[in-house]
Amino acid sequence: MGAPCIDGREEVIEAWYMDESEEDQRLPHHRDPKEFVTLDQLAELGVLSWRLDADNYETDEELKKIREARGYSYMDFCEVCPEKLPNYEEKIKSFFEEHLHTDEEIRYCVAGTGYFDVRDRDERWIRVWVKKGAMIVLPAGIYHRFTLDSNNYIKAMRLFVGEPVWTPYNRPHDHLPAREGYLEAFIKKDFSIQAVDATA
Repeated sequence: MGAPCIDGREEVIEAWYMDESEEDQRLPHHRDPKEFVTLDQLAELGVLSWRLDADNYETDEELKKIREARGYSYMDFCEVCPEKLPNYEEKIKSFFEEHLHTDEEIRYCVAGTGYFDVRDRDERWIRVWVKKGAMIVLPAGIYHRFTLDSNNYIKAMRLFVGEPVWTPYNRPHDHLPAREGYLEAFIKKDFSIQAVDATA
């Protein structure tokens, strides 16, 4: 297990391995017994996270620093709920199709809650529950999906480097350079390290 976080991220981001049940996607889908995943384990898969002050995002110096450091020049908001999102049923279905993007996916939850599911090295689903104040970055090339939880509402700031491109590439799209780059950076490198350790 990684060292405990003392920056409060655990209060707004939780992660766990999902069960195989076909029940409502908005349920938590914990395994029995529950199997939690640390934020350090998520970081090993390239998923970055912060806890920010969602009540003051317009003046938040921390957010400003992150945007400058990572080049997030574009920003808008997306409200996902039956009342606010046009073609809600269709959109929710497409968000929950397993897909990747050729750029990072950056989401900052300023209200509500939702689930981002990502694959681990062994293709198992990890459910990442974001609450108000949570900001996460999914690296380009990681297979993932999104759904609301049973609260049926999230308002998220979307950030992007340059002009936004939101194109999802539904699995399989393993030939894309973004996918190959992701595998090289986060999946293959650790196996080669373990192999070296094994022979040492």
